[in-house]
Amino acid sequence: MVVPKLAAPLVEAIGREAKRLDLSPAALAAVVAVESGGRLSARVAGRDEPLIRFEGHYFDRRLAGRARAIAREAGLAHPRAGAVKNPRSQAARWTMLERAAAIHHVAAYESCSWGCGQVMGSHWRWLGYPSVDALVADARNGIGGQVRLMGRFIARAGLDDALRRQDFRAFAKGYNGPAYAKNAYDTKLEAAFGAYQRSFVKALAPKTKTITLRRGMDGPAVHKMQRDLTVLGYDLRVDGRFGPQTDAVLKRFQADHDLVIDGIAGPRTFAELVRATASQTARSGGKDDSGAEDASIPSSVGWALLTLLYAVLQRVFARTRLD
Repeated sequence: MVVPKLAAPLVEAIGREAKRLDLSPAALAAVVAVESGGRLSARVAGRDEPLIRFEGHYFDRRLAGRARAIAREAGLAHPRAGAVKNPRSQAARWTMLERAAAIHHVAAYESCSWGCGQVMGSHWRWLGYPSVDALVADARNGIGGQVRLMGRFIARAGLDDALRRQDFRAFAKGYNGPAYAKNAYDTKLEAAFGAYQRSFVKALAPKTKTITLRRGMDGPAVHKMQRDLTVLGYDLRVDGRFGPQTDAVLKRFQADHDLVIDGIAGPRTFAELVRATASQTARSGGKDDSGAEDASIPSSVGWALLTLLYAVLQRVFARTRLD
């Protein structure tokens, strides 16, 4: 499968939703690629609208009496799936939706799939929206709204765990239906995931290119690097200080990943560290293998108390010497 190149705003929206759901961004990107080909909107009547697909058999089931008769006569409803064909252009599909909405607004919007995740409007109540119009408003609220809607469906359907485990067959069955194999949905998803893994690491971690850490430095950046190394299984004290132990462990990491062994965390070392930790987190189900926060690192409150105690002791010893 040739995966589409995703625009920067879409990459950022996927990154935010992946963080909220504790998922690999590449996994969500793969779903977007398979569902929509990476295309999120079409220009319709001077406005960027989400991609839609109208399902005439859904519409037929939601109507009754005269409304159903009118819809069938207009070619908008049919009891058999696929009997009502969607036009090729999105503008024509929106026109079709408007015609259906003129017969029954709610039924028409419920009979349409919305946005990059192609979520059916009929799921609005199940997804916790107050109305189908609220779901549609989210889908029409830019790229972020579409990705949120897709993520909301994935989480509500309990399919997020399948993505964490990279069980693409289970995800495909739950998201695309039991006939997923007919269109090779699972294999396409897996191929897209593999293609997006490295690109998302680069896109979502641009700051690593400007950071260089070396022996003798300390601070939050060193602390974060040490934590990432422990996630990868390296035995290292996480204290925020780049000392001899951190230098030795970093060199082992560089050797293990075919990098220049210089003990300096520069752009290439950081890029590989981010890639490796992202892969490890995905394999472990989205959890940080390093466990809870290192107990050897005092909190800011602890440091404040130690500083205060030190000042008091200084005064006591000073007074003792004077006496």
